[in-house]
Amino acid sequence: MMSIHPEARIHPSAVIEEGAVIGAGCEVGPFSVIGPEVVLKDRVVVKSHAVVTGWTEVGEESVIFPFATVGEVPQDLKYKGEKTRLVIGKRCRIREAATLNIGTEGGGGVTRLGDDVLVMTGAHVGHDAQIGNRVILVNHVAIAGHCVLGDDVIVGGLSGVHQFVRIGQGAIIGAVTMVTNDVIPYGLVQAPRGELDGLNLVGLKRRGVERGEITALRAAYQMLAQGEGTFLDRARKLSEETDSAYVREVTEFVLSASDRSFLTPK
Repeated sequence: MMSIHPEARIHPSAVIEEGAVIGAGCEVGPFSVIGPEVVLKDRVVVKSHAVVTGWTEVGEESVIFPFATVGEVPQDLKYKGEKTRLVIGKRCRIREAATLNIGTEGGGGVTRLGDDVLVMTGAHVGHDAQIGNRVILVNHVAIAGHCVLGDDVIVGGLSGVHQFVRIGQGAIIGAVTMVTNDVIPYGLVQAPRGELDGLNLVGLKRRGVERGEITALRAAYQMLAQGEGTFLDRARKLSEETDSAYVREVTEFVLSASDRSFLTPK
């Protein structure tokens, strides 16, 4: 049964399908479509000509802009109509013509965005992707299926991230970059084929990270780039020697299981 809170404002030309749940203070603009399995939490705004469909939950105070398509089936030939989900956190901004797909059974069944995510114009979030909090996907970014992006990641415009790639917390990807391998937390990646070219020092400073921690990260980066042994050997040695929580986050990320190899420091 459809459930529309009495305080919601629905334009007469909008289509709200039977079964949808519309929370208090929501706004649905003209010519938008809300599917039968959609839940809009309180104060969600869906602007004109947007489509929200599939088994999709949109968190409080999020805004979906015109011509966005949210919750459609995956762009995956293996998808056979299984019941899977898209979960969007609080205060997200899904800008014009962005596309976000539900998950697949083989990928865990849920595509998920954290809180305060900005998905800019024309960007795509593929099936089963896991996007952290405060992530920014700039115009026309493509995040392939099964990717994992940590908190505070920024992906520059016109960039693509290959399926199954992990991007660690606080990393930044430059514009027009193709990322085919995992990126360490706080890494800086640029160049057309995605080269790890240092640390996201600007981001660390903006977040108020203490100078001592930044110094420790810089030393760790140099050791990963130039130390003895393999990349994994260096990471193991760092994990045993460091007292820095930030460096430990990097080493734990490197030493955890992954379907993709790592971009290694230059």
